[in-house]
Amino acid sequence: MTLTNDHRDAYLFEINPLGTQNDGLIVDEFGAKGTASPQDLDFDSGWDGVWTSEAHIISDGWTATIEIPFSTLNFTQSKDVVWGLNFKRFIRRKNEQDQWTAYRRAFGIVKVSQAGKLVGITNIGSGRLFVVKPYALGGFDKQTGTSLKALHTGGLDIKYGLSSKLVLNLTGNTDFADTEVDLEQFNLTPFKIFIPEKRQFFLENAGIFDFDIGDQDQLFFSRQIGIDPVTGQQVPVNGGAKLTGSLAGFQLGLLEVDTRSSGPNPYGNYAVLRVKHPLFSTSYIGVMGIDKRSGNRADSYNQTGGVDTRLVLPEDFFVDAHIAATRSPGSSPGSADAGAALSYRSDLLEGTIERRRIGPHFNPEVGFIEQTGINESYADIVLKPRPKINGLRELQFESFIVHSPDTRNNTQTQEWQGTFRAFLNNGAFTDNDIVDVFTQRLTTPLQIYKNIFIPVGLYHFTRHQLTAYSPQDGRFTYDMYERFGSYYGGRLNQFRVRASYRPNAKLSFSASQIWNRFRLPEGNFSIDLASLQANYSFNRALSFTSIVQLDTANRQAVSANLRLRYNYRPDSDLYIIYNVGTQFASLATANPPQIRETRFAVKYTYSFSPEFRRSPASAKQIPSD
Repeated sequence: MTLTNDHRDAYLFEINPLGTQNDGLIVDEFGAKGTASPQDLDFDSGWDGVWTSEAHIISDGWTATIEIPFSTLNFTQSKDVVWGLNFKRFIRRKNEQDQWTAYRRAFGIVKVSQAGKLVGITNIGSGRLFVVKPYALGGFDKQTGTSLKALHTGGLDIKYGLSSKLVLNLTGNTDFADTEVDLEQFNLTPFKIFIPEKRQFFLENAGIFDFDIGDQDQLFFSRQIGIDPVTGQQVPVNGGAKLTGSLAGFQLGLLEVDTRSSGPNPYGNYAVLRVKHPLFSTSYIGVMGIDKRSGNRADSYNQTGGVDTRLVLPEDFFVDAHIAATRSPGSSPGSADAGAALSYRSDLLEGTIERRRIGPHFNPEVGFIEQTGINESYADIVLKPRPKINGLRELQFESFIVHSPDTRNNTQTQEWQGTFRAFLNNGAFTDNDIVDVFTQRLTTPLQIYKNIFIPVGLYHFTRHQLTAYSPQDGRFTYDMYERFGSYYGGRLNQFRVRASYRPNAKLSFSASQIWNRFRLPEGNFSIDLASLQANYSFNRALSFTSIVQLDTANRQAVSANLRLRYNYRPDSDLYIIYNVGTQFASLATANPPQIRETRFAVKYTYSFSPEFRRSPASAKQIPSD
């Protein structure tokens, strides 16, 4: 279910027959990353509202009752309001998605401008959004090379609605102990690994700060704040403030975070300003400015600025363009990034062409850039026919090419791929890279594993992939892939299998294993990554999650995270957490040794509204099959 009426943004609420809740934001009809998803997975999941629901399974289906306080939506007073509203159902046994209004496979429910209208809710009165959430934490911590130390700290988060369209978040002595751990990864490339943000303070209303500059590159990437990008260790956060919403017809995002020195990390101060002005349809033009100040005398500041636009044209065409630049002590010419892309999206065909130039000294230290010093050309086309074949829902034929010489027109990176996919009515599908051809120049030796370095040179290699996913409606589901072919003058075979089993509504297991078999001129070796997760919900308020991981590239290969959560009242929790290993993965280009940590923590949060006044709530009975 979505609620909105500005034809651009929406609140999203989800519930299943067992009463599990999920929520988020849709931003500019394109979700958090700026690209629509047919499966509607690309909404901004960081927003966490206080609302309640109940579900009841009956003889001919199930019903749900949802109660959403107006204060949760930061909606204060109004008369004769017109709400934008849409509903979506997903019937797993038929792998069927149904939408109340304006369904198109290429957009789904994120197309909020086509939502229906809800009228008749009048004389709304509600207390202003004002939530105070202190925490207390105790326990112990031990890291590699250090002695055991006690944990005893506390902090505070505040959320305040300055107006119905503007929200202020404050945080002091911020703690991320309850954040989900990252899955272990092994970097097979000479580029950085992108790891999504998972910390609640940075996730909430994060969509306004999105400045998409191509693929996974971001002008602002919040994981650069409070996490060492190489070791993955936390850098303590003194506090921060975030202002998000709309003001005088502009979308506004303002972020200020201060971190203190810890180990090799000096203190840092981060200021981010994002402003977007709506244009026709869901088009916009925006600017972003980022200022980082650091206690590192050799790199005392880093500044980033950029302008971007998205133009939504008739007939499902989209234009995205940006230009950005950075400045640091001793900056050299070539510190800019400029690019533009034209995209088309329909139920039958998708396509993108893009041109981008990244200077060799472009260095947004609070962003994420996979590769610099290139002139990139990119083209992608996807054909999605739905032939009338029994059991078959959709075929996809995709082909893309990336050509990225350096700024002197020397071959640097080139890739061409042809992919075939088939989606069945029962939810099973296959995703096969028929051919994936690479040309890549290494300008520095690539340390792929321990003392094994792939030498400098120009490499040509070809790889293939076969993937199969089982139907997703059973208690037991699985998927597997085999990738094989040449790799930097040798061969690499990868086989992955993942499986999930849910014996009942409260208990679930999932396991994953990846075998990497390297046969290189520099040496033969193998790397295995594995994980086993178990989750048990005693009831809606009390749950236990665990994950055990194996990474044979590390000397201490096994890590584990155990977490018990008691949600004793809305937005208030008691956590008991035990972690051995690392919590956050490294973003580094190589695979550096990880700092091992043993940590036990008990965290208590209590959320309350100092000026709480009970308000009416919107409640709808939603029948379902």
